[in-house]
Amino acid sequence: MLTYPETLDYLFALHRFGVKLGLEPITNILQRLGQPQRQYATLHVGGTNGKGSSAAMLAAILQAGGYRVGLYTSPHLIDFRERIRVQNDDISEEHVCEITERIRCRTDTSDSLTFFEITTAMAFQYFLDQRVDIAVIEVGLGGRYDATNVLDPLGVLITGIALDHEMYLGGTLPDIAREKAGIIHSQVPVVLGAVSESVKSVFEASTQQSDAVLFHYGQDFSMSQSAQGTFTYHGIREEIPGLNPNLLGQHQVNNAACALALLESATRERFPLSVNDIQYGLKHVRWKGRLEIIQRDPIVIVDGAHNPCGAQVLFDFLESQLHDCPDRKIIVILGMMDDKHHAEFTQVLFPLISTLILTRPHMTRAVTPDELKQVVPQGDVAIVTVDDSWEALCHAHRLARSSDLICVTGSLFLVGEILHHLTQRSSPMSKPENV
Repeated sequence: MLTYPETLDYLFALHRFGVKLGLEPITNILQRLGQPQRQYATLHVGGTNGKGSSAAMLAAILQAGGYRVGLYTSPHLIDFRERIRVQNDDISEEHVCEITERIRCRTDTSDSLTFFEITTAMAFQYFLDQRVDIAVIEVGLGGRYDATNVLDPLGVLITGIALDHEMYLGGTLPDIAREKAGIIHSQVPVVLGAVSESVKSVFEASTQQSDAVLFHYGQDFSMSQSAQGTFTYHGIREEIPGLNPNLLGQHQVNNAACALALLESATRERFPLSVNDIQYGLKHVRWKGRLEIIQRDPIVIVDGAHNPCGAQVLFDFLESQLHDCPDRKIIVILGMMDDKHHAEFTQVLFPLISTLILTRPHMTRAVTPDELKQVVPQGDVAIVTVDDSWEALCHAHRLARSSDLICVTGSLFLVGEILHHLTQRSSPMSKPENV
């Protein structure tokens, strides 16, 4: 059997097959494994933004209720093992090696499984081996032809629809919605986040065709803030007060409402939860790399926003930080992949930025700082290019006062690279230039 580093080399080498949308390869390998994904309950989470956060909330609440919970998300930030978790614990190196070998032994040489297909099969098998009660599964890309779309889920959550991955999903919001709606199953409840009317009509048509029930944010359920700073969930059947999601940003409150609507509509009878379970789960949920404060004095925030919709969410949060400290300057470190909307993304954030530091994660798909500089808006913002992401953070620290805010954004890969650098330092919360 391969060692863990050798196994990772094998898995990451599968990226050469690229993205292949289709279910036949994953269906075949899961059949050879004995259909592990059908031997425990599942919840399926799709959408453009907020999938991972919502999945983490679902897992945290169910775990607070005393259930053994698997969580499958992507991508990872630092270590591959982050993708596959049971009870908040990453899959072990030994299990990664053993299950990879099991899959390889059952794979024909003609199969050409992709990285994501093998990783998905690994997650499904690991959850069975670990005897989970229920697994929360995040869609990788799209929905209809995503490798995760082999489930018989108790319920489906679509967090929202925005432009992203148009090469694979289509160039309009309704086109993307139709691909995302591909995870809807017959008579399975569907929870839909806040979307436009044109997108909502796509899901209404899809659920009617599938004889599924649709619950829409703002219409069938919602969340409101109370005077005490907590939130009340106004649900499909019940109200739950005293909620305080442990994730920053108003959008996370909306994600929490969607997660609760899914639990209320899909798991109420089979996996009952108390109000205390729900309150505790939301209060203690963790989700790295999304509006995560990693340092203070100055504040350093990492956020994996990578499309204009995500940029708007980030804008709203950063703007609130200016209200708290009017003379605060915001320094943004930006690195993006080559298939993203670079100009539109930066245009959203530009009004708040004092200094923009353009950099790139060490990936072939990342655009260079000079390429980014060609598309960013022109104005009073100081623009600096720094090829190395860690040096970009060091430069930001040299510019920042203790009251300022540094934000690393544009790609989860950039966020992961920064977090990896910090974990390698003996004093990860100290300023980079002092390390």
